[in-house]
Amino acid sequence: MRLTVIGCSGSYPGPDSPASCYLLESEFEGRTFRLILDMGSGALGALHRHIDPVTVDAVLLSHLHADHCLDLTGFYVLRKYHPEGACPRIPVWGPEDTDRRMAKAYDLDEDPGMNEEFDFTLYPSETFSVGPFEVTAQLVAHPVTAYGLRICADGRTLAYSGDTGTCDALVETARDADFFLCEASFIEGADNPPDLHLTGAEAGAMATRAGARRLVLTHVPPWHDPATMLAEAHQTYDGPVELAATGTTYEI
Repeated sequence: MRLTVIGCSGSYPGPDSPASCYLLESEFEGRTFRLILDMGSGALGALHRHIDPVTVDAVLLSHLHADHCLDLTGFYVLRKYHPEGACPRIPVWGPEDTDRRMAKAYDLDEDPGMNEEFDFTLYPSETFSVGPFEVTAQLVAHPVTAYGLRICADGRTLAYSGDTGTCDALVETARDADFFLCEASFIEGADNPPDLHLTGAEAGAMATRAGARRLVLTHVPPWHDPATMLAEAHQTYDGPVELAATGTTYEI
């Protein structure tokens, strides 16, 4: 499978990147199946640089903070009012109440809200299929309902932290993963609130505990120097580690 970083800025769009959004692609039934992980603020415009957004097959939202979901409202407009006609309804997985929250974000009546464009589905407790991808969602440590996502396809495993503090669920999500896309929003030694975000050192420690084979740090807020997170992660993780950058594509 192939991962393209559409947006990797933490908490809000930065000068060099939209907020969280990642494109996963894999060949499926004679064509390329396209899955979006999160659609944070500013991401939809950047997505146009890589694909025609009408070709997206499904969306997974880790949680409902704006920097991970708000551009779904623009995606609704694109799919509803496209000049070639309304696009087919596609599935959107997310936390409970995603359909109502997205409708309110765009000031729509809840009925129909965005339900004619998107098939909103709550994450199940068991692994489920999205085209060629096998997805397992686990609740992680964050002030709102938030999920880490484990995605398998083509014999490979991608783990995505979403937003989280340190927790056993994150370790299980990333267990033996080939590629661990993990947030690093805090700096060691600061007065960081618990169960909100990870430092670079904590991201490295989670990857080490999980036995992940490769670590890519993401969700660094614009007020921090990403090199700090990278240096911290090198102290707690011996495998290959790098910083996510908008437009980068990885073959997993």
